[in-house]
Amino acid sequence: MSQNYSHIELENARAEVICFDNGTEVREYQAIIHIANPRLAYAQQLEAILNAYDALRTQFAGTQAVFKRYFLSDAANQADDIIAADLSLCAKSIIQQAPLDGTKVALWVYLMSGVETQLNKSGLYEVRHGEFRHLYNASAHNLAANSEYQMRLLFNEYVMQLAEEGCKLSENCIRTWLFVNDIDLNYGGVVRARNQVFFTQGLTVHTHFIASTGIGGRQQDPNVLSQMDNYAIAGIRQAQIHYLYAPTHLNRTSDYGVSFERGTYIDYADRRHVFISGTASINNKGEIMYPKDIQQQTRRMWDNVEALLKEADCTYDDVNEIVVYLRDIADYDVVRSLFEERFPNKPYVIVHAAVCRPGWLVEMECMAVKAQSKPEFPNF
Repeated sequence: MSQNYSHIELENARAEVICFDNGTEVREYQAIIHIANPRLAYAQQLEAILNAYDALRTQFAGTQAVFKRYFLSDAANQADDIIAADLSLCAKSIIQQAPLDGTKVALWVYLMSGVETQLNKSGLYEVRHGEFRHLYNASAHNLAANSEYQMRLLFNEYVMQLAEEGCKLSENCIRTWLFVNDIDLNYGGVVRARNQVFFTQGLTVHTHFIASTGIGGRQQDPNVLSQMDNYAIAGIRQAQIHYLYAPTHLNRTSDYGVSFERGTYIDYADRRHVFISGTASINNKGEIMYPKDIQQQTRRMWDNVEALLKEADCTYDDVNEIVVYLRDIADYDVVRSLFEERFPNKPYVIVHAAVCRPGWLVEMECMAVKAQSKPEFPNF
């Protein structure tokens, strides 16, 4: 078993990659592709990203993309080019969250070997291996009247998509990402919609919620106030799903009126997947820690994520990708320096995106994977 880090220099781009390989046919690769020269025109930057992705597919032979997220500096002028150029068969999330290294586009891509992919009639992308069908969706949006109506419709449509796959929101959905245009203004509507839909679907403080990131992000159409990505697993057993709380560091999200889990982990016979929700500088009373201090907020955020990982019997050594969100672009150099020192061999990207409370200056999410032997469950 190994989890290996690679730094790959490509033409006008570089890739940070972690490969998880425990000797089975399903190897997992998490890659963040960055542009090396921010002075290139957007068309050149996009070409470099796409060429870098092709080079990774060649280098890691036999892999399939299962999920992609493009981070853009100006979605209104950039998203259409990606839709036209990237025809790969996987869920593609496209969101305006500018890479803060001064470039116009960055790409997070999740690759696997030994799997089969297809687009289902439900509109969900299926990644199939063994007993499981992993169902991804990305860039879902609509043009209802406000953020609350848009998010309610998004969840209602997703519930119907899951039903078409023989799944339920409460039993099969593992992770969501909610992107909110002008989050300071529109997040309240998103929260109300999610709370209402979850209640109707049996997701309550007495049952469980779903790991999630709710964060600022803009779609190419300014009238889209809410956009959603999601991930579910058909065939998963409830005994394989566990929720993370870290009560010494964090409170329940329901304490302040929202409905998501701090983290979730999934056990398979041969590995554990850990999904850490968007996490900021907060204590177990729901209070913002270190207001207006970006360095201390970053360190507290790390501590909170570390506590969640520990509850899943993992450490930062098991983390294979990180997305960092900053409210204020002026904090980039400080946060970049902190991350370079703490995580020199991790794929991560730092983007411009407001967190759901104005007092939170920084937020991060991540995924971890760890080899294990649990013969009572099927292999991944």
